[in-house]
Amino acid sequence: MENNRPDAAAEFTSEVVPFIGSLSTQSIALVSFVAAVFLFLVLTLMRRRSTSRGNSLLLVGPPDSGKTAIFSTLSYNQTLPSHMSLQTNSTVVALSGSKILRVVDVPGHPRIRDQFRDHLGVAKAIVFVVDASTISRNGHAVAEHLHQVLHAITSLPPSHPTPPLVILAHKTDLLKTSASTSSAADIAISRVRTILERELEKRRASQASGVGIESLGAEGEITEMGGLDCVGPAGVAFKFSEWEGGEVDFAATWVKVGEKDEEGKGEGEDGLASLKNWLGELSN
Repeated sequence: MENNRPDAAAEFTSEVVPFIGSLSTQSIALVSFVAAVFLFLVLTLMRRRSTSRGNSLLLVGPPDSGKTAIFSTLSYNQTLPSHMSLQTNSTVVALSGSKILRVVDVPGHPRIRDQFRDHLGVAKAIVFVVDASTISRNGHAVAEHLHQVLHAITSLPPSHPTPPLVILAHKTDLLKTSASTSSAADIAISRVRTILERELEKRRASQASGVGIESLGAEGEITEMGGLDCVGPAGVAFKFSEWEGGEVDFAATWVKVGEKDEEGKGEGEDGLASLKNWLGELSN
């Protein structure tokens, strides 16, 4: 048996060499082309998977803005009495067309609101909830919180898709106006947009002049946050329509929290149509 092994190896080699030599230049080129196309398709598929959006909707914003009430309404189709959240809540919500979306309610307390960064990598969209009835009094604090969100979005790596952002002017039913519901929504959006643009421009101007910005997350902490750059000529005031980080949408909503009955069920009304429509378009 041992004497036959060299002969077998020689015979195998003699068969392979003629096979390789029999391939024409055109055949070799064709094989190389097919291999290159296969490699391109594999790399393209891997890239699409790595840059695909997540399936989580992040509800962020200051405390008492109404995030948890929106969360319960989207989750259970009824608005239950709620209180300030001190931990992140999440659930799966069914959208139209048999599509589902994971909704994450992130606490707005300054000490723990940065938890939204833990979910940013799987965010399909971000909803920043603002109390439109109190924005005139606390616009500075709301803008500081929003600035952190804008900075986090613009800090994502280039390979990561930018999640859409909608600023929700919430609690429009509390606005003191005699206008119709649609007019109240327009007033709320205009008020929220104007105040936040003004406050963000102040923050941008302070940073441009070398003045540090104090963060509400930690006393005495001076932060160097970007994320407020705009397209267009220099010296123009900050505008959401010209924000370099991407498109920012606005919507106006409200919910009416109902009391629980004897069976523990809550009854209430909601004006989340604009948000639900936005989510429906997002899922297409």
